Amino acid sequence: MGWYEDRVLPRMIDLVMDTGPMRKLRVKTAEPLAGTVLEIGFGTGLNLPHYPAAVTQVLAVDPAMLGRTLAAERLKAVSFDVDFVGLDGQAVELPDASVDAALCTWTLCTIPDADRALKEVQRILKPGGALRFVEHGRHPQDGVARWQDRFNPVQKFFAGGCNLNRRIDALIRDSGFELEELETFGMPGPKVMTWTYLGTARRQD
Repeated sequence: MGWYEDRVLPRMIDLVMDTGPMRKLRVKTAEPLAGTVLEIGFGTGLNLPHYPAAVTQVLAVDPAMLGRTLAAERLKAVSFDVDFVGLDGQAVELPDASVDAALCTWTLCTIPDADRALKEVQRILKPGGALRFVEHGRHPQDGVARWQDRFNPVQKFFAGGCNLNRRIDALIRDSGFELEELETFGMPGPKVMTWTYLGTARRQD
């Protein structure tokens, strides 16, 4: 990870990913969670204020060390333990079947090998455990999707590897999860950046 990705990008993300509409989606996505939760893409802890009371521990994974510093006040404000357990969602050093649930918010767009990361989440989830997610990705309209493909190299360069055009539902299904619940909709902003996938994926046992 370079200087820009490690020192600048976390500050930018902390600002642009904490809007009112995004907070509402964070609340909705985290609402069903309980027990020990693996969070892939912890970032600066923007999800922390929105975890429900049933959550007792968060195991956080994120490559940007600065995010932990920027999350300091949010970390102080929560009543549950937050333990940092890794830098790479593609290889998490946790035992098999050791967490109750997982959370991923605006992260699958960026992980280089999203399939590998999703398989890691499945490995770590207890039988019957679920991944809750909210992500942006490929738009269903062909015209918009073509513009996403055109802009994607620029987006990846300036946004730390973030892709505009990943089919999030297909990624989740193809990794072996059962896609139990899915909502898709547009968020405020440019169509190429704001098509949203929100739902639940269940580990198949």
